[in-house]
Amino acid sequence: MKKAVLIVIILLAVAFVAIQFIRPDFTNPPVVESEKLELNAEVPPEVAKILNTSCMDCHSNETVYPWYSKIQPSAWFLADHITEGRRELNLSVWGKYEARRKRKKLDEMCTEVKHGEMPLWSYTVIHREASLTEQQVKTLCDWTASEIAKLGDSPS
Repeated sequence: MKKAVLIVIILLAVAFVAIQFIRPDFTNPPVVESEKLELNAEVPPEVAKILNTSCMDCHSNETVYPWYSKIQPSAWFLADHITEGRRELNLSVWGKYEARRKRKKLDEMCTEVKHGEMPLWSYTVIHREASLTEQQVKTLCDWTASEIAKLGDSPS
């Protein structure tokens, strides 16, 4: 029995080492300054701070990759979250979005932080500073409402 356990432990260790060589691509896509949110919307400093702390790592092309992005299998999990996050909302390409999509994304942003869906719990477990207070949620939702009003009701 002890021999079988030892073999399993050795095999798991070898597998863990082997998967370290299968790495996702963590190259950030290029950022076009003129397409960034900050240049295409009025973003007050307190909102910018919330976005930078709680959103930008997964929802922009300016991800700062943490130490655990170098360790498998957590790197695969992280890469999947970043890919999905950018697909859903990418603040680095905000200027490319049509007004209708901007309104939808701003509305979703408020709804998801109100319901505690964003930031993801798996992110806030390690990045405690990314958790949002009630006041930060209110600040973000007030801002999204203001930006939606500026976009108007046009169908474009």
